[in-house]
Amino acid sequence: MTSPAAAQRGVLLLSCPDTPGIVHAVTEVLAGEKCTIVQSQQFGSSTSDIFYMRVEFAHADGSPLDLDALRRELKPVAKTFGMTWQLTDAARRPRAVIMVSRFAHCLNDLLFRNSIGELNLDIVAVVSNHPDLGRIADNYEVPFRHLPVTPETKPQAEAALLELVREERVDLVVLARYMQILSDGLCQRLEGRAINIHHSMLPSFKGARPYHQAHARGVKYIGATAHYVTADLDEGPIIEQELIRVDHSLDPAQLAARGREAETRALARAVRWHSENRVVVSGNRTVVFQ
Repeated sequence: MTSPAAAQRGVLLLSCPDTPGIVHAVTEVLAGEKCTIVQSQQFGSSTSDIFYMRVEFAHADGSPLDLDALRRELKPVAKTFGMTWQLTDAARRPRAVIMVSRFAHCLNDLLFRNSIGELNLDIVAVVSNHPDLGRIADNYEVPFRHLPVTPETKPQAEAALLELVREERVDLVVLARYMQILSDGLCQRLEGRAINIHHSMLPSFKGARPYHQAHARGVKYIGATAHYVTADLDEGPIIEQELIRVDHSLDPAQLAARGREAETRALARAVRWHSENRVVVSGNRTVVFQ
């Protein structure tokens, strides 16, 4: 029997040392709770001997899932295999904050995609160190919070951000071209739930006007990288990258426009995959079940 399209779905995402019997043990628990598997993806790494798995499931008759009961049933299995795991409702909308400075393209793209259902976020606030983009948040009826940042006020601004994250029970912070370096302490507090986007010409073209530098060097490809935020600047685990071929006919402004296109695409995919529990962080790498 195939479960109805509207049936509640659960998602199990796990990783553990690779050993025989993992899939059988997981599916046995699901079958015991009268669940049918809607989608299953798995990967065994030959370099790390770690096994990764994502299973989406539902009741065959379309009845609601008892996720708490499933968690109780899965706990001894997880302990046996040394699993890192999470079990969630596929329909759950992660509560998100988008942080931005003065570049509007990623913010506007995320808000638009979310408004048409392409993303499944509950965006509780847009936070910026400048007031310029409040109008975009207003257009989508999302609260806008202006938190100015100077070297002297940075600790207070970060404390205010953390208070917002706590009060609003935020699951995900998206740095959508937020042009401030987060402190090591803030990076640690947001570990695994903050995503950043930057152009992929690092470390070749750092600092101001990177697309002018790229034009001067005659680059043939430009791109963008979406990654989890860590204290190592722009070096967190990569979730997604976008690459666009360019040529000599493009001036610096046109290169920058292509770069904005790459940034919006990469960031949107990374945010969607994270929100759908498709990403497992493994050291400084990720496994992404698309």
